Amino acid sequence: MKKPEIPFDEAERLKALHSFNILDTLEEKEYDGITRIAADISNTPMALVSLVDAERQWFKSHYGIDATETPRDIAFCAHAINRPNEPLIVNNADEDERFFDNPMVIGGPKVKFYAGAPLSTKDGLAIGTLCVVDTKPRYDFSDNQKEALITLANQVMAQLELRRQYTIQKIINQELSLKNNQLKHFTYRLAHDMKTPLHGISSLVGFIKEDYSSLLESTEIPSWLDTIGDRVHFMESLIRGITNYINVTNSEIAFDDFHIEREINDIVKNLGSTTPFELFIKNGNAIIKNSASSFTQIFTNFFQNSIKFCEQPIKIWIEFYEDEDFYYFTFQDNGPGISEKFWGKVFVMFETLQRTGPKDTGIGLATVKTIIEKLGGQIRIDHRPNGKKGIFFHFSLAKEI
Repeated sequence: MKKPEIPFDEAERLKALHSFNILDTLEEKEYDGITRIAADISNTPMALVSLVDAERQWFKSHYGIDATETPRDIAFCAHAINRPNEPLIVNNADEDERFFDNPMVIGGPKVKFYAGAPLSTKDGLAIGTLCVVDTKPRYDFSDNQKEALITLANQVMAQLELRRQYTIQKIINQELSLKNNQLKHFTYRLAHDMKTPLHGISSLVGFIKEDYSSLLESTEIPSWLDTIGDRVHFMESLIRGITNYINVTNSEIAFDDFHIEREINDIVKNLGSTTPFELFIKNGNAIIKNSASSFTQIFTNFFQNSIKFCEQPIKIWIEFYEDEDFYYFTFQDNGPGISEKFWGKVFVMFETLQRTGPKDTGIGLATVKTIIEKLGGQIRIDHRPNGKKGIFFHFSLAKEI
């Protein structure tokens, strides 16, 4: 018996094998299906997905044989990996000087015929084989059967690559989840720690203005105190906006059935605004399945901006339509609109085109964009039809994510 040679790129080959994190894992139907097909096509009683480690060959799938691994020194597959671009065919092991006295030949499972197609990575590193085995010599293994074995070996590699990518993605998702939870905890802690002194400053400003009003009446100090109060309110709004943004980014999405027009009317009622406006809804008599809470956040922000920037009489138009994959909405008002040169900044965090008060933080539309993209959609700003003045938002929500 001749022991298999060690490939010249053994270190890289083993590194490639271990990168799949496949050794000693449980059986999987995807690989078992391939070995069963390989045995049927080759008309053999046994088929294996064999992965050649440093000291052993381990079987990810073993059709027709109970063994799960053998020493590398006696493995036919350890010879096959030295030819990563072509299959190894042994028609009769008794007549082959490499194998005639191999324990796998003279003892169980009494291998006489072997055909192994290498499992090669994109870099040409053979990490194992898809092989078929018979207990009798075979001289009728056709070219078609050989090509089929190579094709199935490629399918094994495709499955291994998919499995590796899934594992990597799972690890990344776990790390992201951990980082997001840490960020969420940090944000809550920071918000709490910042709100306390801000509340103290706000209270102190109020006390000074109330208790010393007559003393400060003829000075500029009251306007300075007002400025301080505005800055405090801005910081409080900023903290709320950032906290809300973090919540939106990390929250789980739950889909519900809801009626569009009724949901929008509920949003309007809950705005708590005393500013009147006319609302026109087209195609709103429809029920959709999506995130009702996200829907509320999106339109609440739109309504608040329209009330803030429009002059009376305020008019707002909402339209709904859908196709096979998406729900679509447009939102228009008769306000001043946004100059096209600023469209690229509209959805950028902390960008404000016109600050009308201490609550204008530039977070609202950035949050809206994040919500919509999380729901598999997109949002854009455009000109109103017929050159009319005002805002025009168009956004989509995926029906399935």
